Amino acid sequence: MAKDSYLVGLIGAGIGPSLSPALHEREADRQGLRYLYRLLDIDVLGVRPEAVGDLVCSARTLGFDGLNITHPCKQLVIEHLDGLSAQAEALGAVNTVVFEDGRAVGHNTDVTGFAASFARGLPDVPLERVVQLGAGGAGAAVAHATLTLGAGRVTVVDALADRAAGLAGALNHHFGAGRAAHATPDRLPGLLAEADGIVHATPTGMAAHPGLPFPAELLHPGLWVAEVVYRPLETELLRAARAIGCATLDGGGMAVFQAADAFRLFTGREPDAARMLADIGELAGAVGAGK
Repeated sequence: MAKDSYLVGLIGAGIGPSLSPALHEREADRQGLRYLYRLLDIDVLGVRPEAVGDLVCSARTLGFDGLNITHPCKQLVIEHLDGLSAQAEALGAVNTVVFEDGRAVGHNTDVTGFAASFARGLPDVPLERVVQLGAGGAGAAVAHATLTLGAGRVTVVDALADRAAGLAGALNHHFGAGRAAHATPDRLPGLLAEADGIVHATPTGMAAHPGLPFPAELLHPGLWVAEVVYRPLETELLRAARAIGCATLDGGGMAVFQAADAFRLFTGREPDAARMLADIGELAGAVGAGK
């Protein structure tokens, strides 16, 4: 029988500005649910990312219904769970944990969230040659989503060469040989000159990490640019891309659709994504205005 009261939370570092609590609680209020969403910030708690297992155990003991997991814990949390969805297992990254029947099961709603946002915001762009900057937990999810959407080839670029190579290898294993490649940032000029688009999946551009992930001069009007960062909705990268006529996608849609999928997993109820899209526009605008 469906419940009408839920306790959920978010584990990550520097998550004070997260809009997830408001997104979840607003939708729950509209559905007549008692829904408390709490932040478990490892920076505030003074613990290392490796303590994510202890936090998951404590949350389960305290009666939480589920958790969202974000940077830098999406991969570290896996060894502390009782099971994984097929998608989370394929990705090697978890952003949602559901406590049910005494088990902690990991899911990944970043894949479906990015895919839904991309299909909605950039429905007709070419996908033959895609560059992705960032190979962390979010990067694994959006690379899977991009290939699922029909990208011919994704080149994963990361300052950590082994991490980029590992993700590219996993993508080729899952989608077929030749669908993914890897490179270091020094190759970005040549890669972007020939690419159809770029997916940015690093923290650069967030309110806490302002700036551009690469020189704006590497952008060109034939390139589409998709952003994962959503705080702020208009990052410096998107501003520079729009200024020269690139088609762009902000990170707000991914944030909403992954939250909607997590809400469904936590409650078994169907969220209204259209209402949540309106919410994030309002919430992000309030953050940008300093409210």
